[in-house]
Amino acid sequence: MSRRVLVVDDDPRLLHIVAMYLGIEGYDVAVAPDGQAALAGIAEQPPDLIILDIMMPGLDGIETCRRIRADPTTASIPVLMFSALSGDDDVERARLAGANHLITKPFNLVGLGSVVKSFLAPDNPVAVRAPSQPA
Repeated sequence: MSRRVLVVDDDPRLLHIVAMYLGIEGYDVAVAPDGQAALAGIAEQPPDLIILDIMMPGLDGIETCRRIRADPTTASIPVLMFSALSGDDDVERARLAGANHLITKPFNLVGLGSVVKSFLAPDNPVAVRAPSQPA
């Protein structure tokens, strides 16, 4: 059974490219155009990993990640966030929201695939625990 990855971004071209690449790599890929659609998809069929853009209209990636972490049924799903933002403040906001990893755009698909693979590896302890919540 293939591992399910949910990719969330408001850029349809990026969604298509990432979904196609991860599909070729053998993952079952679902996509969502925004945070609200992502939360609905997660409730319907929880993924094994979520790749979430930070900057989206409506419910942004930071708030979406916070909601994922606040729900006990989804809190342990690894969340990789990507964004064109790369400042220390942005990295810290993603970390505090509960992201496991931040990938800066533009990114290399092979590098993204390696990060996804590392988080879904059965012997990777990161894949089975949520990041510690801020006090």
